[in-house]
Parts: sequence; structure tokens; C-alpha cells
Amino acid sequence: MILTILIVLCLIYLTALGRRASLRELFETGPKAVTGFFIGFIADFLDTLGIGSFLTTTTLFRAARYLDDDRQLPGTLNVMHTLPTLVEALFFISVVQVDALTLISMVTAATIGGKLGSEIVSHLDKKFILTTVSIAMFLTSLIMLGRITGLVDSLGSGNTAMGLTGWRLLIGIIGNFILGALMSAGVGLYSPCMVMVYLLGMNPLAAFPIMMTSCAALMPVSSMTFMKNDSYYKKGLGWMILGGVIGVIIAATLVQSLSLTVLSWVIVVVGFFTSFTLFRASQKVETV
Repeated sequence: MILTILIVLCLIYLTALGRRASLRELFETGPKAVTGFFIGFIADFLDTLGIGSFLTTTTLFRAARYLDDDRQLPGTLNVMHTLPTLVEALFFISVVQVDALTLISMVTAATIGGKLGSEIVSHLDKKFILTTVSIAMFLTSLIMLGRITGLVDSLGSGNTAMGLTGWRLLIGIIGNFILGALMSAGVGLYSPCMVMVYLLGMNPLAAFPIMMTSCAALMPVSSMTFMKNDSYYKKGLGWMILGGVIGVIIAATLVQSLSLTVLSWVIVVVGFFTSFTLFRASQKVETV
């Protein structure tokens, strides 16, 4: 049932994308097409292996000076990773069985949060967006550092629950609503959701279907808002999406056992540096 809902949302998303941008725009040729393809491929390849796509994409965008307007960053992140995230979810969410009430309620909360958050973010000025994304990258890098060092995983050590009840479920719902809203501003949901699930006493494996389904459900909804408000980068977007889908498929089928410890350390260091440069750039922008 959940997979059916996700597929329907994806079809609605693709229809909206087709109406808002022409194939010529989405698959515009030139140097940026190649760059966009590999940014999508690398980001979603690593996302499938648990590193996350938003931090990686933002870093690569800044390095390649890809976007013409930084205000388009949150919208572009959500729109370009929607389809790859759905493909990722199709591979993994049926592997681990989680309590249905916990899964559905937390996913619904994240989706509503994503919708409300995207409505707000679409109308924010450049200074606020740069500041928010810089803080988001810093926090994401910090949590990722905790995962590499084993601190985050230790939070879930000994946890056995595959579902939540009572006040724990209420906190989970409220927490996922907030994370869904923050994702619209460029804050990746995976790592903070994982930490929250661990702290609530759930089995570490339970985090994967919750966070993957949450992203797969909220991203089409929030993306449609960004598309409606025309606050995303269209040119060559199709290449980014295509690269992302191919990256997910290759990562999910061929290299699930690949060790990414060294690469994770590199991304954390670069993430902290990019966070600093974004924050510094935000201080030079006049508030509109």
C-alpha cells in the first residue's frame, strides 16, 4: 500500500515537472549537462550507501559554481533528488518490517512538515536561505562525524523495539514533522531522523524504512510547491535526475559492501568548510 502511494506521488511529481519545464530545458546540452549528471550520480550513489545527498550536492554545487542564484538551492535539492529517492525506497523499505502505525504516522507527519516548509522557504530572501543552509550543513556534518566515530550508532546499542507507543510515538511524530519542514530548507532528514529513532529506543534497523519512506513521501509534495513558485534550477535538471537514478541503481545492486570510511571523512571536512563559506557569503548579502 505504501509503495503504491509513493508511486502515485511520483507520477504526480513527474506530471508537474513536465508542465513546468520543457524537455529542452530539462535536458539542455553543454558543459553543465555533464557536470549536472555527475553531481546527481555521485550524490545519490552515496545517499544509497548511507552518506546522504543534500550535503554532497550542496558541496559539489558550490565547487562547480553550478547555480546562478543561491535562492534556488533548497528547491533544486528537493526537486532533483525526488525520483532517485523513490527508486532508493523501492529497493529498501520492504526489507525491514516496522510497526505500521509508527511508520505511517511518522511518514505522514514528515510529509505535512515538508509541504508547509516548502511554502515558507519558497518566499525567503537570499541572505536567510544562505544562513539556513550553512547551519544545516554544519549540523549535518556534525551528525555525520558522530556516525563515523561510532557515537551515533552507540545510541541505538541494545535497542530492540520496532515500533513506538504513547509519548514516544507523539515525540516521534512531532520530531519527524519538524525534520520534514527543515528538509525543505536543505537539511537532510536521514541522519537526524536516525538519531531521534535511536534516542526513542528503537532498533537501529527501524530507522531505515522510516527515514527512506519519509523522504520518498515528502519530497514529491515539497518539490511540487517549489515548482509552482518557480524557485528551482531548471536547465539541465533532467541530467541531474537521470544521473541520480543511475547512481542509486548501481549502488544498490553492485557495491553495497563498499567501505566508505575515508570518503565519509573527506565529505565531513569539506562539509564543514562549505558551511563556513556559505555563512560568510550570507553576511555579505543585503536583506531584501
